Amino acid sequence: MKHILTIAILTCFLLTGFGCANKAQQGATVGGLAGATIGALTFKDKLLGAAVGAGVGIMMGYIVGNEWDKHDEKQVQQTLENGKSGVAASWTNPDTKESYSATPAPPYMAENHVYRDVVIKDEKDGHTVMAKAWRDDEGVWHLKQ
Repeated sequence: MKHILTIAILTCFLLTGFGCANKAQQGATVGGLAGATIGALTFKDKLLGAAVGAGVGIMMGYIVGNEWDKHDEKQVQQTLENGKSGVAASWTNPDTKESYSATPAPPYMAENHVYRDVVIKDEKDGHTVMAKAWRDDEGVWHLKQ
C-alpha cells in the first residue's frame, strides 16, 4: 500500500510540479491521488479500494480540469482575435477564482497562416508562459506546443 501511495505522490509531483501538464491532466492526477487514498481507507481490500478510487478520481478530476481549460482557452482566443498588440487582457476563471492575463504581439504571416505571439501570465504567482498561436481557416486560434 505504501508503494502505491508513494508512486501516486511522485506522479502528482512530476505532472503538476513541473508545469508540463494542462489543467485536465493536473485534475486527473490530483483526483487519482485523492481517489486512491479515499478508496484505500474505505475498502476492506486496500489494493482494490485504491484502484477503484483512483479510477473514479482520475475521471472526475479530468472532467473538472478540462472545463477549467476550456474557459481559459476561450479567453486567450478572444484576446488573440480582438486584442490590441501589447495590451494585456485580464480575466478571472469563475470556477478556480484564478486570475490570468494575456498580452498579444502583432500578427504576422507564416506557413500560410496568421500567427501571433502571446504572453500568458498567472496573476497570483507571476508565472508567465510565452507561446505562439496560429489562426485556422475557420478563425479559431490554436496555441502551438
